[in-house]
Amino acid sequence: MADVLDQLEGAAAPGMSTWELDEIAHKRLKQLKGESAFLGYRGYPKVLCTSVNEVIVHGIPRKDVVLKDGDILSIDFGAFKDGWCGDSARTIPIGKVSPEAKALMEATKASLDAAIAQCVPGRRLGDIGWAVQSLVEAQGYSVVRQFVGHGIGRKMHEEPHVPNYGDAGRGTRLAAGLVVAIEPMVNMGSPEVVIEDDGWTAVTKDGSLSAHFEHSVAITENGPFVLSRA
Repeated sequence: MADVLDQLEGAAAPGMSTWELDEIAHKRLKQLKGESAFLGYRGYPKVLCTSVNEVIVHGIPRKDVVLKDGDILSIDFGAFKDGWCGDSARTIPIGKVSPEAKALMEATKASLDAAIAQCVPGRRLGDIGWAVQSLVEAQGYSVVRQFVGHGIGRKMHEEPHVPNYGDAGRGTRLAAGLVVAIEPMVNMGSPEVVIEDDGWTAVTKDGSLSAHFEHSVAITENGPFVLSRA
């Protein structure tokens, strides 16, 4: 996961289209002898989801979506390798971004790290959601509730649902052996979502910026193990 996302982050620059990034990911995945988890999933047409600025998730790579200085780009990537699925996302700055955009990305990434820290046996799903929600709301941001994280393993989407909000100490108890994809989606403004006519692209209703980070995390007796890091 990290190999492909690192390559994409290095390539993403003003003047590059999201379609070109998808081509890079497709080529690298082939070299790694992996299989896309996204391509063909419920009819999805690409290897990546590329979501720019107010696009929260599921932005479809296109030739006419060309990155420009000051954009923020969320790249979501899932793949199968040796029968197992991994899923990871990160939001990256394109050129020089505003201090506000940088702060949003930093808060979202920090909320993922806080959620990962809760992935120990005996904690509960609500602890993960509360870790995200409490951190970002304290900074004036909102958590998207329409989309959540998920269990992951032989399939991309498995039980349980992993919300980015909730009450600490509530929900299913975490046990060693469970693997979850935690993916906070955080908006600068309202949490409300609109799905565009393509049936995939999810944007903020108020047009505010959105950031998205994700890791696949194994819960072990020794604490969280992040499978999608290098």
